[in-house]
Amino acid sequence: MGAIDWSKSPKPSNATISFSFEWAMKNLSSGIHPTLPTKQTLKHQGDRLEEWDFSLSTVVSSSANAAVSDALGSIEFDPSNTVVATGGIARKIRIYSLNSLLPEDNIQLLTRGEQNDTAFLDHVNACSFYICTPAKLSSLRWRPGSGGRLLCSGDYDGVVMEYDLERKLPVFERDEHGGRRVWSVDYSHWDPFVGASGSDDGTMQMWDPRCGGEGGECVAKVQPAAARSSVCCVEFSPFGDSLIALGCADRMAYAYDVRKMVEPLHVLEGHTKTVTYVRFVDAQTMVSAGTDGCLKLWNMSDCGLIRTCKGHVNSRSFVGLSVWRHGGLLGCGSENNQVFVYDKRWDEPICARGLEPMARPGFDHAFVSSVCWRQVQEDHCTLLAGGSDGVLQVFVGTKIS
Repeated sequence: MGAIDWSKSPKPSNATISFSFEWAMKNLSSGIHPTLPTKQTLKHQGDRLEEWDFSLSTVVSSSANAAVSDALGSIEFDPSNTVVATGGIARKIRIYSLNSLLPEDNIQLLTRGEQNDTAFLDHVNACSFYICTPAKLSSLRWRPGSGGRLLCSGDYDGVVMEYDLERKLPVFERDEHGGRRVWSVDYSHWDPFVGASGSDDGTMQMWDPRCGGEGGECVAKVQPAAARSSVCCVEFSPFGDSLIALGCADRMAYAYDVRKMVEPLHVLEGHTKTVTYVRFVDAQTMVSAGTDGCLKLWNMSDCGLIRTCKGHVNSRSFVGLSVWRHGGLLGCGSENNQVFVYDKRWDEPICARGLEPMARPGFDHAFVSSVCWRQVQEDHCTLLAGGSDGVLQVFVGTKIS
């Protein structure tokens, strides 16, 4: 999402909230760490021996050797896990097929434990098509149930837009954050028409395009902190319940029941700086990331802290956070231009891989700005990482037990 200085995060304070109960009743029932080995074996209190081997399969960059920022703020797999969308500073949504990023021959070699040659591609040739956007993008999210046709974006001008990828045109626009940057967007899984956005205006807004006028009706609006601290991340629970989680610049993570948003159901306190990401790991566990350089796993039943994961470098930028739920792995970026992988059972990284440096002027201090796991139930995994220099890299992990 780009670099921003969160070093002076306001302290938590009281919240305000507004909610359409009629809608609810109707619709709801910078230090540098040494690089870890690419293959690392871990033992943990009697658990069986496990090993993950991560290999770099593909590097996608721009052939234009110009000092123009192309930082990738968001990477998202579609619901079929066969199409990838990226967005960022270049004001473009790029769409890739997984086959173009990860040839089948490479997958077969890696799953057999054989070494593959890294493929080097150009964005122009690798992507299926792109859509130009009116502003820089901070967040993307596919709408569930749309067959991979509808993609939502949040931008630096405070606008939420939904694009029809078959027509390559915007079909929905919402400008209700007062021109303040939208950091995050997401869709509900129990009602995929309902969306949410978090913004620099200090609010999370839930909206339904079926209600109200052209921009849809705001069916709920939450301001977690009276000081209007930025809402940096929003995520609906994907496990069939009615929770939505927020990460805020007041150093807190919050979880609300969307059926009763008068006050948060959970307040998770433990980060010492801005909470930049929140992700649901499973039905009982959530992970948060902060610019204090920590990932924290939380038990949602009692708000208890399970563990704190450290190893990556993060003091001021959005570096991405993604969960591979089937494998129990967490992926995040780092300000030393590395991708870190954690196992949810341990507090130290199991792997760290540096992004391949691309010689472009003006990018001497590149960092990993976004990550995304492919959600498949297999014993090998795929992790995509985007850099502040616009480089997209594909890692494949193979499990050896």
